[in-house]
Formats: sequence, C-alpha cells, structure tokens
Amino acid sequence: METKEKEKKVERNEKPASAANGFEPKIVAFLCNWCSYSGADLAGISRIQSSPNIRVIRTMCSGRVDPSFVVRAFQLGADGVMVGGCHFGDCHYVEGNFKTMRRVELLKMVLQQFGIDEKRLRLEWISASEAEKYAEVTFEFTEEVRKLGPLKLVSN
Repeated sequence: METKEKEKKVERNEKPASAANGFEPKIVAFLCNWCSYSGADLAGISRIQSSPNIRVIRTMCSGRVDPSFVVRAFQLGADGVMVGGCHFGDCHYVEGNFKTMRRVELLKMVLQQFGIDEKRLRLEWISASEAEKYAEVTFEFTEEVRKLGPLKLVSN
C-alpha cells in the first residue's frame, strides 16, 4: 500500500504531457469555511501537496455561492470552477449543502446553453479532516480541465 501512495505522489510532481503545450488551467474554488476550506487548510498545514492551479475563495457556506459567481468566474477567465461544501448532515447552516446540490445541477444545464462543458464545474463534499481527499480532488479536477483545454467564450 505504501508503494501505491509513493507512486501517486511521484505522479503529482511530474508535469503531464498535455502541459507540454504550455496550457495550465485557471481554476476557481469556492470553499465552505467550516469544512472544505478547513480541509484545504489542513492539507497545507500537513504539507500535503495540492494543485497549484486552484485559486480559493472562502465562503461561509457552499449554499451562499450564487450561480452568478460561477458564471462571473468563467467570464473573467477561469477554465474551471469547483464548489466545495460539507457532507450531508454536517452543514453548519443545516440545509446549505442541499441548496448547493440543487443549484449546481441547474447551473450545469445553464452553462451548456452558453457552450460551456458541464465538466468544467465540479461539486465536492469535503470535510475538515479530509486533507488527502482535497488534494486528490484538486489534482483530478486540474487534469480533467487540462484535457478539456482552455475555455474560449464567444462574446457578442
């Protein structure tokens, strides 16, 4: 088991072949203060490497992430957006994560109408103690967005 973990860490440090063309995605992450942000903070404190492509915006609750924030992030040049919240039953604001889940599903449909692939928006439930999960998710999402290539929005 230790060998597999070492292999994962080595893989994370190597630049993928698709990065050879110079494209490094810009990803905005809206993270819940109580869980996802704390998980990211724990990853940093524990010196667990996470993707450098992620730009974190701390929110008090994932339910406070207005869909217009996500659309605006794409308009301002983000290639991907991640929303992180508490696991169900753990939300400090009781129903914030349920609201988030509904909003993100609807937002994915709206983004498709703008010509934005729904894979560019990711929703994750990460608790304050899941530093490893946060790091894995950041690398997975960065690689997924890298494969999609740069987001080219056509404006009138």
